[in-house]
Amino acid sequence: MGLTTAQLFDVSQNQIAGFAKALAHPARVAIIQELVKRNTCVCGELVGVLPLSQSTISQHLKELKQTGLLKGEVEGSRVCYCINQENWQSAKTIFAELFESFGVT
Repeated sequence: MGLTTAQLFDVSQNQIAGFAKALAHPARVAIIQELVKRNTCVCGELVGVLPLSQSTISQHLKELKQTGLLKGEVEGSRVCYCINQENWQSAKTIFAELFESFGVT
């Protein structure tokens, strides 16, 4: 069996790509902006704020959680999401270092 694309690159490169992919959709950016603005965990409230269906929002939340930018906690029959502060800080550092390595300040 051959190598996967992820195996061809180092851990840092894969991590940057994962964060970039998670942020590459405007709906995900809007979700993160809303969570940062609220500074709290939300469950179904995003449906009333964003022009998307519940199922679409759920898919985007799942993607953001898989990359570690969000964390989700089960509360009864629903999952509440909030920013994963540790991974968010890591993403900020990784992107700053990446841009710095390109000579972008």
